[in-house]
Amino acid sequence: MRREAGVADDDATARGAAPDGAKLPVSVFLIARDEAVRLPATLAALGWAGQVVLVDSGSTDATCEVARAMGAEVHHRDWDGYGPQKAFAESLCRNDWMLNVDADEVVTPALAAEIAAQFADGPPPPGAWRVRILNVYPGDDRPRPLAADYEVVRLYHRAAGRYRAHPLFDRVELSPGVRPGRLAAPLHHFPLISWEHFVDKENRYSSFAANAARPRGRTGLILRLPLEFPLAFVKFYLLRRHVTGGWKGFAFSMVAAFGRTLRVIKMLARSEGRAEK
Repeated sequence: MRREAGVADDDATARGAAPDGAKLPVSVFLIARDEAVRLPATLAALGWAGQVVLVDSGSTDATCEVARAMGAEVHHRDWDGYGPQKAFAESLCRNDWMLNVDADEVVTPALAAEIAAQFADGPPPPGAWRVRILNVYPGDDRPRPLAADYEVVRLYHRAAGRYRAHPLFDRVELSPGVRPGRLAAPLHHFPLISWEHFVDKENRYSSFAANAARPRGRTGLILRLPLEFPLAFVKFYLLRRHVTGGWKGFAFSMVAAFGRTLRVIKMLARSEGRAEK
């Protein structure tokens, strides 16, 4: 694979276009529902892509209209989980190289330039790249200092891997022998419209996660319950460095740990035949 590219600073790249204005032979695919507010920023950063595919699962806002107006191909599929939805979106991609972006994520100019550099001499050999994904708090326009949220394979050749049809864990399953590279520039993730939205999102996601997870023993869940919050808080606040985010980092870690604990509570309720809705 090609070496990592430097940061481009020209106006075209800043608008989401390839440095030379050409479209890259990369299909970008997204899944969405009711994302009309955040979607414009996401799509505006994809002007360099040869194809943009959005799979909607039943939006009641202007998500589909916004996507079509900004040049994306829009398709509908009823929701049955993250993995199946992304696997369907993959099937609509015309290019062998694919980039998965969530509807609340923005490809930074540096990442667009770095991807373009891999195609400077034509499409690279089949492979995969891991991408750093950095959260941005409500009201902010960039990640906190020293952010270290997570990195996963997002840019890959169809021969190197595909999304597996797991309802909960949306990760690319790489083909045997594929060792992914790592892109230096990040995706910026805007997961929260407001703090109220964060609490509501954690509540809804914990219900989905509890019902999609395989059944767990009641005793194990009871033993896990008092440990879930403190361990999750340490994970977010210290290991993922939300400690550098001031009061917003503390609040993010608290709500995220609450969501993890709520999932255990709902799994425990389900084990007693009272699944939370």
